[in-house]
Amino acid sequence: MDFRSACPINFGLEHFGDKWSLLILRDLMFKGKRHYNEFLSGPEKVSTSVLRDKLRLLEEGGIISKGEDEVKKSRIKYSLTEKGVQLLPLMVELILWSAQYDPDTVARPHYVEWAKRDRQDLIDQESNRLREEHLQINSN
Repeated sequence: MDFRSACPINFGLEHFGDKWSLLILRDLMFKGKRHYNEFLSGPEKVSTSVLRDKLRLLEEGGIISKGEDEVKKSRIKYSLTEKGVQLLPLMVELILWSAQYDPDTVARPHYVEWAKRDRQDLIDQESNRLREEHLQINSN
């Protein structure tokens, strides 16, 4: 990837700083979606061309990987990489910010309370879950 500047904010935005990339990350982290058609089924109605481009950019940026589905060999399965898992704290902060300012949020109240009470515990446990699900790394 060619970056426009060495600014750390720009670097992050170049990798995942648009609506669709963050929604794909949401789906991978919190909704258990792993396949192209599952991403298409979201309420935000991403177009097939935008989804294809965003998945490619996230893969090129090392945030996700794609591989063969274990059940249906002809289907591609997307996974977070370690670099992608490490975006969890950012996503948690975005959830907390939105829960505070969006009166219509669908953020689960117990999740928000857990994050407020012990953010690091939530991040540690959720990171371990994501590593097990996406990287087949057992934290025990």
